[in-house]
Amino acid sequence: MQGDLRTTLLRSPGHGQRRVRLRHDRRLVRRQRGGDAAPSPPLGRRLTLQPATDGTLAVLDGDTTLAEARPAGAESFGVPAVSAELARSVAGRAAYYADPTFPGCFVCGPDRTPGDGLRIFPGPVPGRSVWAAPWTPDHSVAADDGRVRAEVVWAALDCASGVAAGEAAELPGDTTALLGRMTAHVAARPRPGEACRVVAWPAGRDGRKLAARTALLDADGAVLATARSIWLTVRRPAGVAP
Repeated sequence: MQGDLRTTLLRSPGHGQRRVRLRHDRRLVRRQRGGDAAPSPPLGRRLTLQPATDGTLAVLDGDTTLAEARPAGAESFGVPAVSAELARSVAGRAAYYADPTFPGCFVCGPDRTPGDGLRIFPGPVPGRSVWAAPWTPDHSVAADDGRVRAEVVWAALDCASGVAAGEAAELPGDTTALLGRMTAHVAARPRPGEACRVVAWPAGRDGRKLAARTALLDADGAVLATARSIWLTVRRPAGVAP
């Protein structure tokens, strides 16, 4: 559902480069801290997309802001070198996959079949605080220009950063993390069938906030897109055993 809200904002006209922030209802967060499942946006009802004159877009549920996007300046940073062969060799080896919290996730869920999800399964690179995974975009995610849709590129940058941040922080079994904010720069979009790889690494922690960065590389190792993300630690959803 987090990805659905982000997609709504990114598919709006003239999205350009944006920072997307997901707002979790404070009442749900307080209740979640008491032991309930992690908060989630509402299902089964119409939401409102509201633009502002400053270029900000918001997704509203009545008077409650669920997510917002605003223009953001480009930020460059170095990307750890990970070969395609290495990314393939570590794929799916993250500890997360021993008991995934969200097995049906569109991006990283192992329950998704080829063509139904992105199936990006990161694993740790030996001896380094870096996680990586191969990704070959399916033809179902192509835009009219023949390249992968922008919102799908954003999605590809998402979950690997959460896995990297969470495992680097050594979160206990009863704790997981939800995306709070993501700022991405898409320099180029790959074509379906192109062998790509995703590289992610942690960038620090401040209490419940876990920071991470991600990059999408093409077959030659050129950087196609980058993102920096903030993840928020929450109790593992009820009904999912640690």
